[in-house]
Amino acid sequence: MSETFGFTPGDAGAVALLTLVVLLILTGRLVPRRTHEDALADRDNWRQAYLKSEAARQQEHEQTGELLEMAKLGEHILTALPRPGRADEGEVSGVDRMDPAPRPRM
Repeated sequence: MSETFGFTPGDAGAVALLTLVVLLILTGRLVPRRTHEDALADRDNWRQAYLKSEAARQQEHEQTGELLEMAKLGEHILTALPRPGRADEGEVSGVDRMDPAPRPRM
């Protein structure tokens, strides 16, 4: 067999394999099974939390729509009420709505 860098491939096999394993561990490409399982469990927990959050967001969106409808209804009711100091149809002019006593005319 030919020598490469002063070693034969048979001599460098165990050293090369050990070097490769150490490099894989240091770069994070080779991790223990437990670490890998924990990472998968965390990913699943994040997915469940995301789905729960989206369900809450959807419920909030629906409630906001209902609140907007109620606010519009309240606005229509308040704008339909007669305003103080303004004579509308059916009201006697010169009467303050806050004070039931009529004002003397000058």
